[in-house]
Amino acid sequence: MGFYKYIRKLWYNPKENMAELWKARLIEWRKEPATVRIDRPTRLDRAKSLGYKAKQGYVITRQRLLRGGRQRPIIKKGRKPKRFTRRKDLGLSYQSIAERRAVQKYPNMEVLSSYWVAKDGRYFWYEVILIDKKHPAILADKRSKWIAEKQHTRRALRGLTTAGKRSRGLLTNKGVGAEKLRPSRRANLRRSH
Repeated sequence: MGFYKYIRKLWYNPKENMAELWKARLIEWRKEPATVRIDRPTRLDRAKSLGYKAKQGYVITRQRLLRGGRQRPIIKKGRKPKRFTRRKDLGLSYQSIAERRAVQKYPNMEVLSSYWVAKDGRYFWYEVILIDKKHPAILADKRSKWIAEKQHTRRALRGLTTAGKRSRGLLTNKGVGAEKLRPSRRANLRRSH
């Protein structure tokens, strides 16, 4: 097995003394701000498999999200109970929301991908891989300069990352029966009417 396979194996089957390390880590992460730029990925094998490179132009952020349902603000005036509730169904996964919040913090960068890191009773943590699309090192690399093209701007906000496509139902539903999902539900509705 290669080096990264050993790291992946250790991640899924942790040793007995790792529990204390993770407990201390989560206590420290709870005190940090919601979006934190970090020097190196926590899960190196996952970051490398998603396209991360330890070179200039690549940035890793750890994004913290509050768990639980989403609600609208408190209703100040009267509403009919059948028509207006405080519940708010976004249809987005926590991972895609983490990508959106990370790109709002760093607006000059594009989201490459993200992965799950940890959770406790109150929070989820995701690490988001961001690329500076105007950095000379990115533009010089043949494998990463595609993200600087015009059609890839604001990928996370348009649902073009892997997590965004999964939230839109484009990864699970393919072939016959998925015609109404592509290119989007709204575009299909406009086309049919």
